[in-house]
Amino acid sequence: MKKRKLRELEVSEIGMGTMAFSHGYGKIPDRQYSLEAIRAAFDYGCTFFDTAEAYGAQLYYEGHNEEIVGEALKDVRKDAVLATKFHFQPGDYEEGTELYTTVKRHLTKSLIRLQTDYVDLYYLHRVTDKVPVEAVAEVMGRLIKEGLIRGWGLSQVSVDVLKRADQITPVSAVQNLYNILERDCEDDIFPYCIEHGIGVVPFSPIASGLLSGKITVGTEFEKVDDVRNWVPQLTKENIAGNQPILDIIQEYAGKKDATNAQISLAWMLHKYPNVVPIPGSKNKERILENLGADKVSFTDAEFTALETALAGCKIYGHRGHVEMEGKGFLNKKPLR
Repeated sequence: MKKRKLRELEVSEIGMGTMAFSHGYGKIPDRQYSLEAIRAAFDYGCTFFDTAEAYGAQLYYEGHNEEIVGEALKDVRKDAVLATKFHFQPGDYEEGTELYTTVKRHLTKSLIRLQTDYVDLYYLHRVTDKVPVEAVAEVMGRLIKEGLIRGWGLSQVSVDVLKRADQITPVSAVQNLYNILERDCEDDIFPYCIEHGIGVVPFSPIASGLLSGKITVGTEFEKVDDVRNWVPQLTKENIAGNQPILDIIQEYAGKKDATNAQISLAWMLHKYPNVVPIPGSKNKERILENLGADKVSFTDAEFTALETALAGCKIYGHRGHVEMEGKGFLNKKPLR
């Protein structure tokens, strides 16, 4: 696969989100299947794998997903770029607690679970109003100097928060929600990141599967641990409302002998040189299909026509890309 840069980190132009093997999309696969799916992605050419300490804590335990990723990639660690994230937890705010000690404690646990002695990209999963982002940036700079992490990033942040952090310790990547239906990042995140050499790592680049065309108004999601019950575009009304967009994607998929998901990924790869999407799935075939978007390309004329067609459609449902600790969309009532 072709490579891209997240500031100093070189990664495959499409990465892999591994969350679904532990959380978020209902029942998880057998562990051996998960390991084989991750290795299949690596064998295809994917070098960039995204996890988090929180993935799995909902139904299993903290670090469940990191353990799977670490086991799957331990034999090819030097050729893989590992990204993980930490959350601030209530006990981290206790008076007298030193921030460096707190963050390093989270990181040390992740290193053990990932079976490595360094993390390539370490994110703050959500900012909190209890800890200044500048203070986090200072700690990340120290961890970089110590060789425990190679770069650092922020997730679901505004450009103002990004600027404040970047001025203290240069940020490698921003992991925000971005896809054809969620474009807020185009207003300021992408311009700032392009100017400063920061990568943008979109999670949910296929809108939780909606842009694949495989979800319909009749689709029923699992009742336990399925985030799709909260996704605004996935109410029955919004699925129907966004059908014209799906029709356009399907038209281009036919022209390119590609799938809808591949068109959705190729669209953002063509649009921005610093974007590295991390589509996630618990299905090995879907994972390899997503990575196959690296074979889909547009001429400038084709891309302009696609953008024009999409611009003529109204988008139904909006989540937004800015969330804070304890105030995310999963803290609200499900939409369906």
